[in-house]
Amino acid sequence: MDQNEALSGAVSAQGDQPNNNQTMESLLESESLSVELPQAGEIRKGMIASIGSNQILISIGAKSEGVVAGRELEQLTEEERAELKVGQEVNVYVVNPEDQNGNVVLSFKRAQEQMSWENVEKMIADETVIDTKIIGFNKGGLIVAVGNLRGFVPSSQISATRRTQSTGDTPEQRWQKMVGQPISVKIIEVDRERRRLILSERAANTESRSSMKDRVIGELEEGKTYSGRVTSLADFGAFVNVNGADGLVHLSELSWDHLTHPKEILEIGQEVQVKVINIDRDKKRIGLSIRALQDDPWKSRVEKFSVGQLVEGVITRLTKFGAFARLEGDIEGLIHISELSENRVEHPKEVLKEGDVKTLRVIRIDSDQHRVGLSLRKVDSAAFADKDFKMLTQGFSDNEQDEETKEEEPKEEPKEE
Repeated sequence: MDQNEALSGAVSAQGDQPNNNQTMESLLESESLSVELPQAGEIRKGMIASIGSNQILISIGAKSEGVVAGRELEQLTEEERAELKVGQEVNVYVVNPEDQNGNVVLSFKRAQEQMSWENVEKMIADETVIDTKIIGFNKGGLIVAVGNLRGFVPSSQISATRRTQSTGDTPEQRWQKMVGQPISVKIIEVDRERRRLILSERAANTESRSSMKDRVIGELEEGKTYSGRVTSLADFGAFVNVNGADGLVHLSELSWDHLTHPKEILEIGQEVQVKVINIDRDKKRIGLSIRALQDDPWKSRVEKFSVGQLVEGVITRLTKFGAFARLEGDIEGLIHISELSENRVEHPKEVLKEGDVKTLRVIRIDSDQHRVGLSLRKVDSAAFADKDFKMLTQGFSDNEQDEETKEEEPKEEPKEE
């Protein structure tokens, strides 16, 4: 799989939309595209509108303007401020979409940092060899520059040639003379949350890596299972070496459970079983899966539901295209806006609110995509009258059986005084 943002959290689902086969992904995409207001954590392109001594005003589109001020402004060097010009296009990070004064608070530095992390994530996916220089050291190894970030090369990942030059008992004696020297490295671990960037000179020095990958790709077969070793970790997944070539296990293919980072279940050097799910021979990319070798717990949990069944659900989220309802445990279904009422509904909030407990009709179950479609307007639909009658009579039958069982139970004899 590509480095896509996964829909995380509880397993969610999408209902049917009459005469429209849009998937949940396309609905969510159109939803996000329609949102023009600034959102905290996003990076936007903006135009410098004015530069003052206390703040810089940035036009960020959608008739919105934001400010770079206070501590953020103080962090800019004189050289950086001198380079800024009115009308210049810049990247900014939305710190706060609206502070107590109604301003959109922006940051230059955090935009640069976020873009740098996105860049190194792309590098690890592309297995890029980075030519840089050594800028420092600590007792465990070397520190190198990767764009605006600092990466660490553990001593175990330094090439044998360079290690032979590292003589001495202290870090200063071993590494000081290497500061300023050029070095070629590959990224083997990215953890944005912990600001952890681990590099390897040894991995970059493998001359035959490209030809080896060509050979392995020619030998691997989609659908087959292989043993591999974890070589690197990133926010979006883990790389596993299979027969001498690295393949990607995307975050969504690591486990059926929700994960925020591969480090929760894997570590570099760990031996794992993986299934080859796709091979792109043109781009030399191998797609792997660990969860494909595990039983899907969602399918067993959804077995108790059937199309046409009436269920009780708790409304958990409202969006422009519908409402999500939790049925049981982490089974969640989507009531598309067209399934809320026989009358036209502009937004689900006209009919529902979060926390409402509603009787709903199951109108679709897609076990492969983990989606359940629900309907509020079809709860009393005549089209399901036969099914409702059968379920009702089945319920009566079960109750009568329970009563008969109770009657057959021996009554306790009264105790003699």
